[in-house]
Amino acid sequence: MTGSAGPVAVAQRLRDGMAGGVLSFPLTAFRDDGALDPDGYRAYVAERLAAAPGAVFPACGTGEFFSLDEDEYRQVVSITVEEAAGRVPVVAGTGYGWAQAVRFARIAEDAGADALLVLPHYLVTAPQDGLVAQLEQITARTPLPLIAYQRGQVAFTADSLRRIAALPNVIGLKDGHSDLDRLQRLTLAAPEDFLFFNGASTAEIQARAYATVGVPAYSSAVHAFAPEIAGAFFTALRDHDHGTVDKLLRDFYVPLVELRDRVPGYAVSLVKAAARIRGHRVGPVRAPLTDPSPADLAALTALLTAGLDLVGATL
Repeated sequence: MTGSAGPVAVAQRLRDGMAGGVLSFPLTAFRDDGALDPDGYRAYVAERLAAAPGAVFPACGTGEFFSLDEDEYRQVVSITVEEAAGRVPVVAGTGYGWAQAVRFARIAEDAGADALLVLPHYLVTAPQDGLVAQLEQITARTPLPLIAYQRGQVAFTADSLRRIAALPNVIGLKDGHSDLDRLQRLTLAAPEDFLFFNGASTAEIQARAYATVGVPAYSSAVHAFAPEIAGAFFTALRDHDHGTVDKLLRDFYVPLVELRDRVPGYAVSLVKAAARIRGHRVGPVRAPLTDPSPADLAALTALLTAGLDLVGATL
């Protein structure tokens, strides 16, 4: 099932998937010269899918959506749909202003994506009416279900959440602000069947806190390079195994965040470097991101080795 189901059916598939696994945001593979590497990406995304995510989100933030041209975007989404083969929902990223977002939306629809994640619009801040209008313009021009992403300059009020939830194709919200007061107000304002998930950077750090306001589902950047660790954390959290959760947070996730925070852009660059360390053919990041320094790569290798050891896996 790809690209043909209505919003209700897609939302249910996502709900079922989020209950059983983390949401996977695959890296986009580039060659050393910066060109897209379709074969490398196909092999990489196949391995992500083999690790049983709840859904897969190609060409989003971790996948460097902002640096893909339209043809590259088409290849990335098409390959993901082909490899997923209906096993899990495929939610493609889209963004910029609404006119450009619609161009990407139509490519994703043609490629067979099930839904779209609407990334924060480009550059400008906007009032609430404008944030709502952005989604109105997109949903009027694509049949695909939409998940809004609030992060950076996009932050919805409870009233705006009610307005976007009333749009025919808007089925959920990804939150990257980690403002639990605001998020609780949004969950209370939303219809009962509206989807929410934790989209904070290194979301596991705040997963327990998000769950207390009714948002247990989360995206996992760690799944992009260490599904063994991501899976162990998800299982421990689901089973209320607080000892294991605390150990993984203390000995792996918190040090990873401290390393991530050293340099702007490391939220993607470190993830891609970790995937390379594990032998995945994903290549470098594209400018304006930069690859980690040798010292930070050494620290990442040591941390990754220790993290895998915690769950009985090896580098």
